Amino acid sequence: MYRLNIYIGSGAVLLALVGLFLWIPQDTGTGLIVRVRRQVSIGDALAPTIAFTLMAIGGALLLIERRKPVSTEVRLAPFLHTGALVAVIILGLLLMRHAGPGFLRIADLFGTEPSEYRLLRETFPWKYIGYFLGGATMIGGMASLSAGRLQARTVLIASAVTIGLIALVDLPFDDLLLPPNGDY
Repeated sequence: MYRLNIYIGSGAVLLALVGLFLWIPQDTGTGLIVRVRRQVSIGDALAPTIAFTLMAIGGALLLIERRKPVSTEVRLAPFLHTGALVAVIILGLLLMRHAGPGFLRIADLFGTEPSEYRLLRETFPWKYIGYFLGGATMIGGMASLSAGRLQARTVLIASAVTIGLIALVDLPFDDLLLPPNGDY
């Protein structure tokens, strides 16, 4: 089993290094971040660079991991855990997609001036509602499933991580819409 990890880990690290140092520089038209006329936007190389970096980290972790012999007995628990993870991700994506428009409908019921979500999707707080609730649900839900219980600490960490992602992805770029706001 460990030999298989060595093969997969070595292959992942090798592929990631080839991608990072040969493929991305030869194939992308821009760098990681592009600045044109005081406008900052994501470059063509950012997404593949992140993907290959994560692949290299995963491959390196496989190379350094030492595992005990694994039983060949099939149990139901891993399938239930995987099903619960899929359910958490689906719930998070549904919240991400529908929380912003849903909160706007609720606000309209309480006397605010009726408006279309499409017109507000780039304004605070509407642009963050779905992304925050969906992201915090996915991160907190997966962490809680892994720990076997829901704790207030997990909710706070999930919220902080989601706010950090918003700060990293949205704040530096003026023309970027957080998911799923580009669909409206």
